[in-house]
Amino acid sequence: MKTQARPTNVPWLVAGAVFMALLLVVVWHFHQDESPTARLAAKADRVDLVGRMQLDLAFASEAEKSAVLAVTDEASRTFANQARAATANVAREHQELSTFLTTGASQRERQLLVQFAGAFTNLQRIDEDVLALAVKNTNLKAYALLFGPAADRLAQMDTALDRVVTKSATWPETKQVMLMAFGARLGILRIQALLAPHIAEESDAKMDRMEAAMAKEETQIHKDLDGLVTLPKLSGDADLGTAVSRFASYGELKAQILVFSRENTNVRSLTLSLNQKRKALAVCLDTLASLKQAILDEAIPGVTYGRPAKPR
Repeated sequence: MKTQARPTNVPWLVAGAVFMALLLVVVWHFHQDESPTARLAAKADRVDLVGRMQLDLAFASEAEKSAVLAVTDEASRTFANQARAATANVAREHQELSTFLTTGASQRERQLLVQFAGAFTNLQRIDEDVLALAVKNTNLKAYALLFGPAADRLAQMDTALDRVVTKSATWPETKQVMLMAFGARLGILRIQALLAPHIAEESDAKMDRMEAAMAKEETQIHKDLDGLVTLPKLSGDADLGTAVSRFASYGELKAQILVFSRENTNVRSLTLSLNQKRKALAVCLDTLASLKQAILDEAIPGVTYGRPAKPR
């Protein structure tokens, strides 16, 4: 005995058929989106994006090194701005790549992207430290003072003391004048010689020892100059007065040089660039290289990269 569909079931059957038809259309649509051609194009986009990140990282690194090695504040700032702009490009490209890899990427690709994010954050922190130091150029400013105004004051003091010695050549006190004048001249030369390595020094302990040696020389110079001032024949002497004033001016410049030298921004930025920055950059670039290879290794059904799908 045959059973027939009751009229009340007909609407449900029609609705079910329509639903299945729509489902097939949706599946077909997404299947078209996931065609080998579309997936190959998406892969190319991701590989290109990783390549741009690698190039921008390299450019940022070169600009950062130029900022560290620049000899003027203006040049350092220009290169620092270029480095920051390139790093900002990497951050934008990283965000774009993250969007690309939210769907359709392998677990390996997502893991490498997370790994890069951590390495890049560390690189940005080091970069900002390096660039903030590089634009100050305190070591270069210390050298400029040392071999500019300070060297001038030293020469002026030396010339004045030489004239004092010359004019005392016939005095009974000539030997005494010569010893004190030469002592002061030699002392300031020793201070000048200690300042250069102090500017280049990275160790605070070694700087302390150099400053202690300078202070000892300075004490002896004051003693020699005071001894000359007390000699009756040199009372009110213009050349001796010049020597004393130039030494006082030299002392003020020396204090400025030591402040700049202690900040040590050029030495510290170069050390960071050659050590921490170089290692952090290598981690970022290695991770991107692995990510690019992972994307290239991603299999796409129907795509054999030049090899026949069914070789004879």
